[in-house]
Amino acid sequence: MLLRVRVSPRASKNEIIGPVADGTIKIKLKAPPVDGKANRELIKFLSREYNTPKTKIEIIKGLNGKNKTIKIN
Repeated sequence: MLLRVRVSPRASKNEIIGPVADGTIKIKLKAPPVDGKANRELIKFLSREYNTPKTKIEIIKGLNGKNKTIKIN
């Protein structure tokens, strides 16, 4: 499964805001976008939300940006 997400780092809590007009899912994360912390937090958060091991979740596009493509096996 592929997900397109838009991440908003440094939020007060981790939460899924919902889809935006183009179908991208907006997600707020507590972690700052420094040294990959937000990416690790995103994988951990999606792992809990989709009840999937973290090893099955991969960021395949957008490692350094807010718009990301996530692959969940």
